[in-house]
Amino acid sequence: MTSPGSGRPLRADALRNRAKVLAAAEEVFAVQGTSASTEEVARKAGVGIGTVFRHFPTKESLLEAVLVALLERLAGEAEELRSAADPGAAFFGFFSRVVSQAATKQAVTEALAEAGIDAREATGGVGPGLKAALGVLLDRAQEAGDVRVDVGSGEVMALLAGMSYAAGRAGARDDVLRIALDGLRPCACEDQAAARR
Repeated sequence: MTSPGSGRPLRADALRNRAKVLAAAEEVFAVQGTSASTEEVARKAGVGIGTVFRHFPTKESLLEAVLVALLERLAGEAEELRSAADPGAAFFGFFSRVVSQAATKQAVTEALAEAGIDAREATGGVGPGLKAALGVLLDRAQEAGDVRVDVGSGEVMALLAGMSYAAGRAGARDDVLRIALDGLRPCACEDQAAARR
């Protein structure tokens, strides 16, 4: 990580402050929405407003960084779960984790769109890595017989996108999540498919 505009590596204290600002911003935006002020983020991080703007010259650049950090963290979690002893639990746990982070992601994505910033462009190469890691989790869960074999990573990503959108709006997130996860399990579709034959 380099200092904005200088090309020099950030000092250890500057790296710590940047991490504190990102963590605080994610928490503040998750609770208050993206209309929360950068001053509130600075207060929560325990730093001055100048520190926030030194790392993130605009609120939009802070929002971009929050989104990238969230997606990178999720990709890292998925990567760690690749060799989990219980592939089904790893897949369903990760799916639930993504949905639990959905309200923050959705709010940040919408705020970026309002500012004319394409979230996919802003997150660069993080999305494909996350999708690939999720694909591995899906493949392993299907091989273990824990997830329907007629579901591909594209369908899972679409389901996650829909769940992400709904999670920020529905008061019954847990019920909707349970229904979605049940629909991915093999017994639900195999029994129904056999009944239709």
